[in-house]
Amino acid sequence: MPGFFSWISGFFKTAKPSLPPVSEARLFNPAKTSEPGEDPDVVQALTLHLEENVFCWLLDTGPTNLHTERPSSTAALEELHSRLINNTMEEVPRRPMTLPMLMRALSDDGADRQKLTEIILGDPSLTDQILQVANSPYFRTGENTIESVDQAVFILGMDGIRSVIAAAVMRPMMAARNSREALFAQRAWRWGLTCARAAEFIGKLRKEDASALFTTGLLPALSYITINRELQRICRAQRGAGEPDTTLIAKALKRYQWMACQLIATEWNLPPKYHAYLMAAERPAPDQDQTTLSDGMVIGSREVLRHAHQRNLPEEDLAKIIRLTPEQTDQVRKALKAVLSEGARG
Repeated sequence: MPGFFSWISGFFKTAKPSLPPVSEARLFNPAKTSEPGEDPDVVQALTLHLEENVFCWLLDTGPTNLHTERPSSTAALEELHSRLINNTMEEVPRRPMTLPMLMRALSDDGADRQKLTEIILGDPSLTDQILQVANSPYFRTGENTIESVDQAVFILGMDGIRSVIAAAVMRPMMAARNSREALFAQRAWRWGLTCARAAEFIGKLRKEDASALFTTGLLPALSYITINRELQRICRAQRGAGEPDTTLIAKALKRYQWMACQLIATEWNLPPKYHAYLMAAERPAPDQDQTTLSDGMVIGSREVLRHAHQRNLPEEDLAKIIRLTPEQTDQVRKALKAVLSEGARG
């Protein structure tokens, strides 16, 4: 699949953009393997198997319903495609007001705890969200409740609070608006958090920017919510379209997940490295031996499905997709199992 910006520029050269083939859409895109004895076709089949299991769980449906065609779907997909490339999406979440200040403070090595606390306290709704997220199983570091922002910054440290802030900023955007999307929103949020934490853990092992990887790891889940809501608008506007069915939603998510991620990153004016992480996950270079975001999404997805007792990728096949040592894989899985189990008890 062409890159995000070159893809968009190419469409402006034609009178009417055509829909990209479904076969080009992939959630998991491991780097081309150079391991002896590994068949790239087998690796691709395994990733598609895991992808289908993720969509079945997110949409609470069976595999057959992901592939049932409906004539009216084409018009809705064409409209969604047009809105994405022309930047006329109505459901793209607006950039939080305090995000630029927070990102500057968090990227400043000289920033102190007091300065960061003051910025957060300037937004009461963000303050509440940060305390809720900091006390959630995904981030809680002990038995004691974190009762203030200053305490959260002190206990979690600057690195830890970065991820909490990212989750707190995105959490309201992914909250269900009605009962119809409640289950999907709940599962998308859990999936996004788990994949983001997995990418963060792997980033630390590889000495990459773990907090940026965490934030980027949340964007696919946010893009799913955004695409689903935009489809609702489109189908309501198109006469006789009705509500989008499972097949239409799944097809839209598969085709446009990475494009929507890049659009959100652009609208929020996120730094270039966030776009680079997304591009590496969407289109890993042939000689790229590790794609941290993709590895995190594979492990995160597998652990979420395992915890939910859903159809899953066989454990012996996991090593064929990711580029981690067995010891690193065990570390990440152990950390994810702990937060998922704690969340279930909570």
